[in-house]
Amino acid sequence: MSDITHVTAAEQTADPHVLRPEHEERMARLQVALQDADHDATIVTDPANLYYLTGYNAWSFYMPQALLVPASGLAHLVLRAMDARGGQHSATLPEAQIHGYPEHYVHRTDIHPWEWIAERGRELGVLPAGPGRVTAELDAHYFTPRGFLALGRTLPQLQLLDSQELVNWMRAVKSDTEIALMRAAGQVTRQAMRAAIDALQEGRRQCDVVSDIQCAQSKGTPSLGGDYPAIVPMLPTGSTAGTPHLTWCEDTLRRGEATTIELAGVHRRYHVPLARTVSLGPPPPRLARTAEATGLALEKALAAMRPGSTPALVHRAFTQELSRHGLHKDSRIGYSIGIGYPPDWGERTVSLRSEDDTPLRPGMCFHMILGMWMDDWGYETSESVLVTDDGPELLAPFDQGLVIHP
Repeated sequence: MSDITHVTAAEQTADPHVLRPEHEERMARLQVALQDADHDATIVTDPANLYYLTGYNAWSFYMPQALLVPASGLAHLVLRAMDARGGQHSATLPEAQIHGYPEHYVHRTDIHPWEWIAERGRELGVLPAGPGRVTAELDAHYFTPRGFLALGRTLPQLQLLDSQELVNWMRAVKSDTEIALMRAAGQVTRQAMRAAIDALQEGRRQCDVVSDIQCAQSKGTPSLGGDYPAIVPMLPTGSTAGTPHLTWCEDTLRRGEATTIELAGVHRRYHVPLARTVSLGPPPPRLARTAEATGLALEKALAAMRPGSTPALVHRAFTQELSRHGLHKDSRIGYSIGIGYPPDWGERTVSLRSEDDTPLRPGMCFHMILGMWMDDWGYETSESVLVTDDGPELLAPFDQGLVIHP
């Protein structure tokens, strides 16, 4: 079982500048990748990638913001003017490399912040003044079509290319510091899941259960503060338990129904998700059988999760065991995790599915989400797993299987 002894005093501190050497090393690796691809610069907009490279952390991602990274030279962080001071507080970049675009660019139809960002990038020499090859995160959640068009309109001489999640893929293998933070987040996860299971009682409103979960997520443990999750707690109940990604309402919990819980503990933006299913009273036989079969399939999948294996082999081990019990699952059974910001805690890179042959490496972390969603009922369980030389390590070890409240 992981405990806080894995996290050093320096890693627990709220001061982001203790990570400056790690940020500098990540930036250097990114610039080598740009040089190898013959790209002049890249434009980073995913808030998780901004955090990974600089430590910048604020609820400002609903507005245009970017880290402009040249193939060589200094990177510059461009934010809304009112957020620039927040950049100075949380990012490890020097103040001279943090810029704020004027407020009058916000929510206009005739001008756009990306026009200012592009012009500033050119003035700083980060973006080429003439023809050049620049990549951007074209599938990032907060990089809008209007932003892309404004960027291209302002710098028409540039060839704008898709970065193809370049920084996301850099994040796939965690450093020792990141592994310590994932283990710490896992402790918050266990606290939150215990609160969730204890709160699920007949007659309680779903919203009251979620309030207990969110309190536990924020409080964390006595030695580790919790952070807000990229995804709110999900609580499909009764006939809706066969549908993933539902949140909650004010309906009361009833005996004879099952509730699926999916949540994450978060510490310094590192996420460790976990799912469990709770039956209020004796479960129907079909639910009990599905829970048992899914647990056996999980064991097979974990046994295959070793360095040198592939997501396809892990997926095959799961599905072959599941089919022995007459069950089938169409969707993937997991994905890479680490830093997360709304609306997602996944890294959008490696998926545990039959088509993915990415070699598994020590330091990769996955959320193995095993949802068996039927027509009007369902069973969901999951584990967050770290790949190590010795096999998989559960980041939030918690009692497995169907939880039954008397």
